[in-house]
Parts: sequence; structure tokens; C-alpha cells
Amino acid sequence: MGWIYALLLAGAVVVLAVAEWPRLAARFGLEERLPRARRRRRSHLQLVQSESEEFAASVERDLQRLPTIDERDRS
Repeated sequence: MGWIYALLLAGAVVVLAVAEWPRLAARFGLEERLPRARRRRRSHLQLVQSESEEFAASVERDLQRLPTIDERDRS
């Protein structure tokens, strides 16, 4: 029966930690470390510009090919 109480206590601690995470992160400076680490990981990535006009035209063609239902045809 003692292990059930230990399990309930551990669950309560986890729920409390999750509920208080924003305050804990601000207090211990975790908010500042995460963006820095993200910038470091993504520093070698580059944004690739593609032919957006060609893509937009293909989307428009696909949309025109979709079947539609007129409101008058419903009845």
C-alpha cells in the first residue's frame, strides 16, 4: 500500500511542475537558453526561394479542376 502513496506523490509533483513550468523557466533563465540554442542549431539553414508564381498557377489550375456543387442543383 505504501507504493501507491509514493506513486500518487510522484504524480502530484509532476502535475505541480507542469503547472508551474512558465514561472520556473523564467526564474532559472531557461527561456533565454532555448532561443539561443535554436538559433545555433538553425544557423546553417538557408531559406530557399522557389518559383512561387508557378506554384500559385498550379494551385489555381487544380482548384479549377475540382468538382463543385451549385446551390441551385442541390434541390
